[in-house]
Parts: sequence; structure tokens; C-alpha cells
Amino acid sequence: MTTAPAPTASPELVRRVVSRFALAAPVMALMFFVPAGTWRYWEAWVYMAVLLVPLVFAGWYLLKNEPDLLERRMRLREKEAQQRRILSVSLIPFLLAFLLPGFDHRFGWSHVPTAVVLGADALVFLGYMFVLLVFRENRYASRVVEVEAGQQVISTGPYSLVRHPMYLGTLLMYLLSPIALGSYWAALCALPLIWVIVARIGNEETVLLRDLAGYAEYRRRVRYRLIPGVW
Repeated sequence: MTTAPAPTASPELVRRVVSRFALAAPVMALMFFVPAGTWRYWEAWVYMAVLLVPLVFAGWYLLKNEPDLLERRMRLREKEAQQRRILSVSLIPFLLAFLLPGFDHRFGWSHVPTAVVLGADALVFLGYMFVLLVFRENRYASRVVEVEAGQQVISTGPYSLVRHPMYLGTLLMYLLSPIALGSYWAALCALPLIWVIVARIGNEETVLLRDLAGYAEYRRRVRYRLIPGVW
């Protein structure tokens, strides 16, 4: 009995992945340290390590074992006009949530205890790991809302609990990141991202019902969209 050869990442995919990973640290540094006006911002250093270290290992694993999934995660252009509108509205609270902590650190607006900062880092990490668990369960977990030829409904693992588990992990990361960066004020600015996720799920449900065979039946079996027992 022979097994199918493992998929191989194309040189173009490797180039795009490496270039984006290479930009991640400088972009994050600009977002955090320029507003802070100093490199002595330990909350930002810890937060960057929490995100970037798993990112490197996850990227290496996906390049080696799941290049098709990684290719989907590289896509940025939304096909649905409503999704593009939602993302454009989300830009303001997203920027405030990640730029404001540096200014907060510079001017001392918040005084977040070290234990609270590290607890938020731990929850951000757990949210990140949960998203990676979703990737393991669903090879069609694209960054954009779309249905591909041959795509099937996934109803195992976290998909047996809620219909959009990736957004659950993402929302946990978004809401706790400002606290991990030491800013209560930025955490308030991140709250509108809840609406962004809810609106995104609403449109995604419409697309999946329209284009993905079996999704209507799956939606009847799994009642909750995002949080078990809540919504």
C-alpha cells in the first residue's frame, strides 16, 4: 500500500512567508516603541515574544506539512463587498488598540500590575494556541471568507462546540492584547472589535449557507456561533 506524497511548498510561497515573517517584528516594534518613545517597555518585549516565537514554529510546520493551508492564510483580499466594508470600519479600533499602549506607557495613564500583564499574556498565548488547533482541524481555514471547490463541512474538534471557533481564539487575543501591553485605555478601544467579529460572522454565515453543501444541516446541529451557551 502506497501513501500519497506530502504536499510541497512552492518557492513563491516560501518567499512570501519569509518576507511577511521578516516584516512582523519591525512592524510591531514601530507600533509599540515609537509611541512609547523608549526601548524600555518590557510589556511590549514580552508580548512580542508571546506572538513571534510561536509564529516562527507554526510557519515552519505549515510550510513543511500544510502548504495549502498556509497559502490560504496568505490571502488578504476579501471577495465579499460586505467583508471589505467591515474590515475598513475595524481599522480605527484596531490601530487604537495597538498604538495607544505605547503612548499610555510614555505618559503613565494606566498602572496595570505585573501579574495582570502576565496573566493577559498567558491568555493571549492560549488564544493563539486555540487558533492553531482550529488550523489542525480545518485545512480550509482561510484568512478571507470564501468557499473552495471540494470544501466540506468540518464538525469535529472545536467545530463540534461552536461554528466559528477561530474567531473565538482571535477575539480572546484582540481583547487581551492591550492589557498585555499595559494599557486599560487601549482595552476600552478594543471593545468595538467585538462588533467587528459579530458582523463578520453574520456575513460569513450567509456565504456558507449559499455556497457550502451541508452547512445548513450543520448549523441546526451546532447551535452556537462563537461562545458555547451564549451566542
